[in-house]
Amino acid sequence: MEMAECYIRVAEDENEEPMEIPSEEDSTVLLSSVSAQFPGACGLRFRSPVSQCMRGVRLVEGILHAPENGWQNLVYVVNYPKDNKRKMDEMDAALASKMKRGDQKTSDLIVLGLPWKTSEQDLKDYFATFGEVIMVQVKRDVKTGNSKGFGFVRFTEYETQNKVMSQRHMIDGRWCDCKLPNSKAFSPTDYMFDQQAGPDEPQRCRKVFVGRCTEDMTADDLRQFFMQYGEVTDVFIPKPFRAFSFVTFADDQVAAALCGEDLIVKGVSVHISNAEPKHNNIHISPAFLGRRPCLAAMCG
Repeated sequence: MEMAECYIRVAEDENEEPMEIPSEEDSTVLLSSVSAQFPGACGLRFRSPVSQCMRGVRLVEGILHAPENGWQNLVYVVNYPKDNKRKMDEMDAALASKMKRGDQKTSDLIVLGLPWKTSEQDLKDYFATFGEVIMVQVKRDVKTGNSKGFGFVRFTEYETQNKVMSQRHMIDGRWCDCKLPNSKAFSPTDYMFDQQAGPDEPQRCRKVFVGRCTEDMTADDLRQFFMQYGEVTDVFIPKPFRAFSFVTFADDQVAAALCGEDLIVKGVSVHISNAEPKHNNIHISPAFLGRRPCLAAMCG
């Protein structure tokens, strides 16, 4: 017996890809066979090739009977009770709404240019004026406890996040910016310098110092581990071994975000910090320090 004689084509909508449902030896189709694939189905309908109107398939005691000319190669559309259809439509709408909200989840925002004195409570109090705050963090040096001049904030509402990112913020007497961490517009390391930079040129640092390394950690091990955070452009392990290494990222934001973190590499806790140059190798013009009073105090 041919496949077309054993199955009929059924779909929830005329424009959807149909599913083949088996028919019985007498060419009838059990409603239970349909509802097994389309839960809640109470019948079938089809579009007449002659009148182009929708026609219902005769149903008797749970058995669907073929139209006068047989099942042919038509697509039969599932019927649902009105209440069930309304519930399904409501569920689809709810799912669509949920998916839309899912596309608008809030993210951690990086707060750049924080005054050294700003505490996490200060940061929370300020941003609470915009909306509910989930988390705030001021990044600090592990040894000294001093602020690194940037932090993070996260809001409950996506609309609040957008509002905060759309403007600059005066926090403790200093203008600060809020951006997504992957933004290229600003870097929390705008206040760090390299001896290779010009006298008035700030160098954005993409390199981090990885402390507490063990001898069995290879450059490839470190590269593979840190690739989960962003593109790694270089890994340097000093020789002879000195229990630390340097990892350079393509994005300075990644480097800044990892500073101060303790991470587990090959079962060992390593500490990530700024790969800061020694002060005696830094060349910074007095004019630039004049524009960065906090930095001037640090380098003085």
